[in-house]
Amino acid sequence: MTDFIRKITPNSKDDILAGITVSLAMIPEVVAFAFVAQIDPLVALSGAFIIGLITAVFGGRPGLISGAAGAVAVIFVHLISEGHTKGMLFDQPIENMGYFYLLAAVILMGIIQILAGVFKLGRFVRLIPHPVMLGFVNGLAIVIFMAQVRMFSHKQLNITAEGVKEYFNIPMQGGELWTMIALVALTMGIIWLLPKITTKLPAALTAILVTTGIVVFGGLDVSTVGSYIVEGGGNGLKGEFPTPNLELWQNLPFNLDTLKFILPYAFLAASVGLIESLMTMNLVDELTETRGNGNRECIAQGAGNMISGLFGGTGGCGMIGQTVININAGGRGRLSGIMMAVTLLTFILFTDKYIEQVPIAALVGVMFMMVIETFAWSSFRIIRKIPVADAVVLVIVSAVTVIYDLAIAVFVGVIISALAFAWENAKRIRARKRFSDDGKTKTYEIWGPLFFGSISAFNEKFDVKNDPDEVIIDFVESRVSDHSALEAIFNLVQKYEAEGKTIKLKHLSEDCKVILYKASPKFKEVIIEAVDDPRYHLAENPEEFPKPLSEYKFF
Repeated sequence: MTDFIRKITPNSKDDILAGITVSLAMIPEVVAFAFVAQIDPLVALSGAFIIGLITAVFGGRPGLISGAAGAVAVIFVHLISEGHTKGMLFDQPIENMGYFYLLAAVILMGIIQILAGVFKLGRFVRLIPHPVMLGFVNGLAIVIFMAQVRMFSHKQLNITAEGVKEYFNIPMQGGELWTMIALVALTMGIIWLLPKITTKLPAALTAILVTTGIVVFGGLDVSTVGSYIVEGGGNGLKGEFPTPNLELWQNLPFNLDTLKFILPYAFLAASVGLIESLMTMNLVDELTETRGNGNRECIAQGAGNMISGLFGGTGGCGMIGQTVININAGGRGRLSGIMMAVTLLTFILFTDKYIEQVPIAALVGVMFMMVIETFAWSSFRIIRKIPVADAVVLVIVSAVTVIYDLAIAVFVGVIISALAFAWENAKRIRARKRFSDDGKTKTYEIWGPLFFGSISAFNEKFDVKNDPDEVIIDFVESRVSDHSALEAIFNLVQKYEAEGKTIKLKHLSEDCKVILYKASPKFKEVIIEAVDDPRYHLAENPEEFPKPLSEYKFF
């Protein structure tokens, strides 16, 4: 138990203060995403507490903050509206049926994420290229910035003739707007200046407290957390301790139709959640110069979402904005995430009246500073120095993240990067040709990777009709990478044999030889098993050489 406590509390004071700061910054963002998904803000806040606590304790990345993120919330908007419609078509119509479909989708989302961790799919995030990572960070920073700009407005409720609630943002004007700008500037100024004076006080939390004090004691009429919730149609921050939602099992029809309805949403939400969580984990790895466990994070995210659904909360994932705030505030251990979740629950249960007085301007200022810290400003400096393909990927991923969705942006970036890599490597295949002294044997020494992209160039190297009767293909500087390469070799051998010529293959890798032998017994006559390259002898039996190993050059 002592060792466990030491692991979660590398720096207790910093983790506790960072957790409190993050919980304050979590509220308006989670509430805003709840309005987008058309669910009760307390449902989103309960989900943020459950997911944040479970991932903080069991996740693979200390310091990573998880909650009810917008990237997941927007996926469920259509599910909820369609669910309401399906509920009214039952033999006994059920109101708010979309909410129960949401909980079922969140539970299924969690199960999918757990399976991803069990089958160790989390390691594939390591394959994401750095330009995609930069594009992800930049795009998400822009998205968060745009979300904060929308805070400079009021929500106006309009009920249509069909009784549907619609919300419109009315921009602030006059003195209220300038007051908001001044408070945001004050908050950002404190966060920037305080660390230059002292590092004993958390800059973000201090800025929130100072700005809140000025608003409360100065009697300023500005938008606060409480007014923001009410303007969006909520009843306030006051809630109850999350308990299992028994109505889910009473109202949800357990049949194939329900599974077919929720499965696409659950799978997409699970994919988006894992991508954002694992890429945020990579970002924390870079900021802290440590390494997290992707598969463990998948399982923890899945468990958090599954339990959140069972307890009536919405789904979520790792949140880059709150994570950066946590890291900048000194949060490094699991205690920071635990403290965020516990503090968030405390706000809901006991201190809702006080938290509702926190001005939105203070939280916007904190988020603006987080955006400045998150955005990879080095992108502007390096974009002309890196390969054109990488620069294109960086820009495209940033743009797609802003316009469409994070998951789509990452998939697009990885595909473009893979195609660019294949194109570049396809041009590197070479064949050095030489004849034996008697001119009866021609040897092709292959250089470069042989895979689907380089097959065409590989085939162009050979002159089957005009080559002598004996041909040797030496793969000593080449690697046969995929099935397309094996098929190309197979076809080449057939072409030479069709011309009545003898062909031999040397220095094929062991795995390639096994596959070729399975493809056709004929290859046992074509492949030369004896290794005559001195580098291979040296690697296999160095003790056979008379000279000491130190005198040999290893390649």
